[in-house]
Amino acid sequence: MSDMTSPEAVVCIPTFRRPAGLKRTLQSLAAQTGTERFAVVVVENDAQRLEGKQVAEAVFSSGVLSGLQVIERTQGNCSAINTAFRTATESFPTAEFFLMIDDDEEASPTWLAGMIETARSSGADLVGGPVDRRFEGDASPSLQKHPLFHSTITRSGEVASLHGTGNCLIRRRVLEALGEPLLDPRFNFLGGGDMDFFTRCRLAGFKSHWNEDARVHETVPAQRMKARWVFNRSIATGVINYTIDQKRYHGPLGGAALVLKNLISLGIAPFRAARALLATGHWLPASHPLGLSIGRNLAALGLAPTPYKAANVTPLFEIVPDNAGRTRPAER
Repeated sequence: MSDMTSPEAVVCIPTFRRPAGLKRTLQSLAAQTGTERFAVVVVENDAQRLEGKQVAEAVFSSGVLSGLQVIERTQGNCSAINTAFRTATESFPTAEFFLMIDDDEEASPTWLAGMIETARSSGADLVGGPVDRRFEGDASPSLQKHPLFHSTITRSGEVASLHGTGNCLIRRRVLEALGEPLLDPRFNFLGGGDMDFFTRCRLAGFKSHWNEDARVHETVPAQRMKARWVFNRSIATGVINYTIDQKRYHGPLGGAALVLKNLISLGIAPFRAARALLATGHWLPASHPLGLSIGRNLAALGLAPTPYKAANVTPLFEIVPDNAGRTRPAER
C-alpha cells in the first residue's frame, strides 16, 4: 500500500476519457515492489463525463493506493500536467521525487523503485525510461520500425535531454526553479509541451539520466496504427520542433535563423527519407523526415495541427493563438 502521510515520491497521472486505461495504470502502481512511501495524484481533464474521477475514487477508496484526484476544467494536456505537479508539490511537502505516467500506460513492477534509485545513485535532476508499445492487433513491420514508436535512447546512463513525460521522474528542485506554468499551454492541443519542458531543463543546466530497465508499457489503439494518423503525427512533430525553436530565436537574426533552418530541412528531408527507406525497407518510416519538414514549414505559415483537442475531431490544421493559457482554475 502506498503512503499518504510522508511520501518520498508522488506519481502524477493526467487522464482524459480513458477510464479502462486509467484503471490498468493504477493497478500497475498498486503492484509496485521495492518502495511503499509514495502517493498518487490523478487529474481528471474531462469535467463533463468525469469517468477518470470515478475510477480514481474507487481505487483510492479500496485502500490499495493512497492518493488524490482533482479536476482541471481547462482542457489540454499541458494544463492537466501542470495541475498534477502543482497539486503534488503543494499537497505533499515531504516528497522529493515527482513522477509521471500516462493513462494508457502500465508500469513494470520495479519501475518506481528503479527510477528513484537511479535519481539517488546518479544525482540526476531528471530520470527517464523506455516506453514499450503494445499494439492493438497485428502491427505491420513498417509501423513497428517507425521512429514515433521507439526511443532514440538505447542504454542507461547520462543523457543530454529527455523527450517525454510518459515515463519520467523530476526532482522538486527542478519544479521550483522553472516555476509556473511548468509546461507551456500553447502546446495544449498540439502536443510537445514535454519536449519544450525538457529543452528548458537542459538549457537551465539540469542533469538528466536514463534507466533502460525502468519500463512502462503503452497500449497503441487501432486508430493510431493507421498510416494517415502516423504521417499526420510526423507533421505535428515538425510543428512542435519549429515552435520550440521559435521560443529561443528572437529578433531579426533569430527570424533569419528559423528561415534558414526550414530551408535546410526541406533540402535534406528527401535524402533522410531515402536513407530511412534503405534501412527499413518500408515507406512509412521513410516518410517521417518528410513529415517533419512539412510540419516546420507549415508552422512558419501560422498553421498548426490540434490532435489532442477534445476527441481528435478537429480539422488537421487550424490557426491557433500563440498565447493560449489557462482560463479557469483547477477544482478539487
